[in-house]
Amino acid sequence: MLPADVTPQDLASAARNELKTLSKENAEQVARHLAMAARLIDDDPELAHQHALAASRSAGRIAVVRETVAITAYAIGDFALAVRELRTFRRISGRDDQIALLVDSERGVGRPDRALEVGRAVDRTALPVEVRVELAIAMSGARLDLGENERALQELDIPELDPDRAFSWSPGLFAARAAVLEELGRLDEAAQWQRRAEIAEDVIGARDADSETLLIEEIDEVELDDDEIDDLDPDGEDAVVPAAAESESDAEPEPEPELATEIAPETAPASVQDEVDEILAEAGIDDAAGDAPDAESTR
Repeated sequence: MLPADVTPQDLASAARNELKTLSKENAEQVARHLAMAARLIDDDPELAHQHALAASRSAGRIAVVRETVAITAYAIGDFALAVRELRTFRRISGRDDQIALLVDSERGVGRPDRALEVGRAVDRTALPVEVRVELAIAMSGARLDLGENERALQELDIPELDPDRAFSWSPGLFAARAAVLEELGRLDEAAQWQRRAEIAEDVIGARDADSETLLIEEIDEVELDDDEIDDLDPDGEDAVVPAAAESESDAEPEPEPELATEIAPETAPASVQDEVDEILAEAGIDDAAGDAPDAESTR
C-alpha cells in the first residue's frame, strides 16, 4: 500500500515533530501514510483518505493525524466525519488553524446557523491572515445558505480585501465577492471582481514561477562538477570570479565631488615670478631693472 519511494522525510518537519511520542517504527509508518495523503489529496482524494485513516489507526491521539483525516474527509464530501475530526483536532491541539474548514463542514451537513455560531465564537484578531480570510469566505457562504445575501457581502468587507494588490488569499477572496454580487444581481460588479480574481491568480502564478527560475539559475551558477573544476586554467585566467568581486572590478570609478577637485581663486599658489618680485622688493632692488634685457643676451 505504501510505495517504496515514500519516506518519513517526505512529511513536513513540523508534522514529524508531533510523532515523536510514538515508537520509532510506528512514527515512520505513520509519517509515510501522512506523506502519501498529502501527495494524493488533489489527484486521488479517496486514496488519500485511506492513507489518513491508516495513520489514524496507529496514532489516533496525534493532532496532525486527526487534522489529516478531517481534510481528506472534507475532500471526499464526508462532511459529518470532517466535523467530528476537526472538533477532535481542536480539542487535542488547542489551535484554530482549520476553523474555516469546520465552518464549511457545518454548512456541508446542512447547518449554516451552527456554522455562523462556530465562526463567531473565534477571536479573529488572533488568527493568521490567511485563516482569517478563509473564515470570512466560509461565513459569507453560510449567509448565502440562509438567503442573507447582503450580509454575505458584508462578511467579505475585511481589511484584506484590496482590489489593487495581489496576495496569496486574494484570488479566493475576490472570487467569493464576485459570487455574492452575482447573487445580488449586480452583474457588472461581479464581472469586475471575477476579472480581478483571475488577474491576481495570474500574477501570483507568475511570481512563483519567477522565484523557481531564480533558484534554478542560482544553483547552475554556483555548482560545478569535478570535470569543470579540472578544466579551469591554473593561472587563474578562466577562474570563476565571485559576483561581488566582478562587479567591483568592472564598475566605473565614481567621480570625485566637484568641490574636491576645484581650487578657489583666492587660495591659488603664487607664481614663480611673484616670488622673485617679492624677494627683490625685500632686498631693495627695483624690479624694473629686472625687466631690462640682459646685455649679454642681446649681443
